[in-house]
Amino acid sequence: MRPTVDCGRFPIKRIVGDVVRVEAEVFVDGHDELWCRLLYRHQDGADEDDAEWSTAEMRPAGNDLWRGEFKVTKVGQYRFSVEGAVDPFQSWYRDLAKRIQADQDVATELAAGERLIRAAARRAAISGAMGDAERLAQWADTLLHALDRDDAGAAQEAALNEGLATLAVRYPDQSLASRYREELSVVVDREKARFSAWYEVFPRSCSPHQGRHGTLRDCENWLSYIASMKFDVVYLPPIHPIGRTYRKGKNNSAVAEADDAGSPWAIGGPEGGHTSIHPLLGTLDDFRHFVEAAKRHGLEVALDIAFQATPDHPYVLEHPSWFRKRPDGSIQYAENPPKKYEDIYPFDFETEDWKALWEELRQIFEFWIGQGVRIFRVDNPHTKAFLFWEWVIGEIKQKHPDVLLLAEAFTRPHVMYRLAKLGFSQSYTYFAWRNTKQEIIDYFTELTQGEAAEYFRPNLWPNTPDILPEFLQAGGRPAFMLRLILAATLSASYGIYGPAFELCENTARAPGSEEYLNAEKYELRHRDLNAPDSLKSLITRINRIRRENPALQTNQTLRFHPSDNPFVLSYSKASPDLSNVVVVVLNLDAFHVQKSWLDLDLAALGIPADRSFQAHDLLSDARFLWQGSRNYVELTPESLPAHILRVRRRVRSERDFDYYL
Repeated sequence: MRPTVDCGRFPIKRIVGDVVRVEAEVFVDGHDELWCRLLYRHQDGADEDDAEWSTAEMRPAGNDLWRGEFKVTKVGQYRFSVEGAVDPFQSWYRDLAKRIQADQDVATELAAGERLIRAAARRAAISGAMGDAERLAQWADTLLHALDRDDAGAAQEAALNEGLATLAVRYPDQSLASRYREELSVVVDREKARFSAWYEVFPRSCSPHQGRHGTLRDCENWLSYIASMKFDVVYLPPIHPIGRTYRKGKNNSAVAEADDAGSPWAIGGPEGGHTSIHPLLGTLDDFRHFVEAAKRHGLEVALDIAFQATPDHPYVLEHPSWFRKRPDGSIQYAENPPKKYEDIYPFDFETEDWKALWEELRQIFEFWIGQGVRIFRVDNPHTKAFLFWEWVIGEIKQKHPDVLLLAEAFTRPHVMYRLAKLGFSQSYTYFAWRNTKQEIIDYFTELTQGEAAEYFRPNLWPNTPDILPEFLQAGGRPAFMLRLILAATLSASYGIYGPAFELCENTARAPGSEEYLNAEKYELRHRDLNAPDSLKSLITRINRIRRENPALQTNQTLRFHPSDNPFVLSYSKASPDLSNVVVVVLNLDAFHVQKSWLDLDLAALGIPADRSFQAHDLLSDARFLWQGSRNYVELTPESLPAHILRVRRRVRSERDFDYYL
């Protein structure tokens, strides 16, 4: 059966309203005809064995392949399977027609058919289809009467009634049905799991006064700014108390000054831990107020979940067994040699007291869900036990199926994929380090066209508080523009660490480093959001384009198109019915004008080869009239390094004039 993930070990993923298309290889020894149907049901907490199956017809597609589909209409988990069996009626009907054509004696076969038809009538009656049952019974009677009169011609004519034969096929004998060896699963999420635009902001840097620690109320004043750029998720780093012991100073220095703010990911102090608010940010009431204010601006709050503690966290005193010990009895701090994180104690997920630890961490999710949070960005999930994530996500989604979780795991491919299989709704990717044309084509073909597309939903980030890619450091403002366009159009979900991104901050801590100088992760920052070089207007336009074009709200239809310049990348996306088609052409060179001839796959765009079409650039509002697959582009990185082209096909109106649709 397909689609499956690891032979059914993990569920596939879909969004409410999606159609799940199922294929199965169904065959039998011999030459009998088969019937096959698709079974599906929503797992809504009721006893699975008692829940009724809905059914959908499966049709043969050649070479023993059968296809069917069903629509998922609500969040949660669906189960599906396939069953089928030999169909004696269809086998009889097929062979009877061949025998009659060969002018053979079919008296015995006609008598057998009468019994098969009458059996179908009984099954129709049992199912409550009394009208069909009556028609089938009348058919059997007609055939029987012809046989009793020894009228071979009338009997054959009655037996080969195609309309009634089609009716009989609806009521197959299910007594010997064979079902696929296990039920497969579909996790169905709300739309934001597929299509979203994230904006990361540090509340402590939202103060209107330089040098003063910002509050959640200060951050509320930024919501109109974020919403004006058409983002729909505002993501907050950890908002909890920050430890003092071994606190990191500015630029991640090992020694902190007295007024250094510390890293928000160093969670826990005398004021509390993972369910507490940093006192300088405000109170729990302030946080709830922030969540409601965000809703009024059309924004949803995503909260960072980082399962680690500082030496000052209450857990260290109350539950020392939840942490690993060194030979001298001290607690093991986090390391990624040669890096040392003395201010962080990792949890020991294999501790003898693991049940209590896991339950406590589940309760942290439950606490913030209770405060109105339904989206979580999970920090470094690849350093925690896989079994824990499978358990805790399962528990959360069963009770709160609308909750979404983003895995921040920049790690090995198999580990990233495993986390997605375990239940994470979205995943960070290697996008920040995919710069060349072939790297991008290969990587995004893998993510969108292979098996990974069944369970891995990419969320592209050109930068993060921890990552300032070399390309952004060297390429300046043009590099920020082209990486923004790539992120926002290659994937249906993307995010930026702002306002560092829209203000094009690109100074690295040291040559060869991907860390920011004066990183906001370790100190307060104060910025001018109205700086003249801000990318705010471009970001706003791109997010508006994404909202107005369904083609950009999915990854399934991503297709790359050839171009004769290694620095020019071309790709398209389309809505399922091809009513909305977008072609993106982008200059990957942040320093030079690049020219190229494109070779568009017109069939993928739904455009007849002999028709002209309009390419409407949604960035510049320019319109180009193109003919055929081969077309010319020229892109200047300093102004706009890309075209986002809405393809409009030429159609003829009833009044005999052309227009573009």
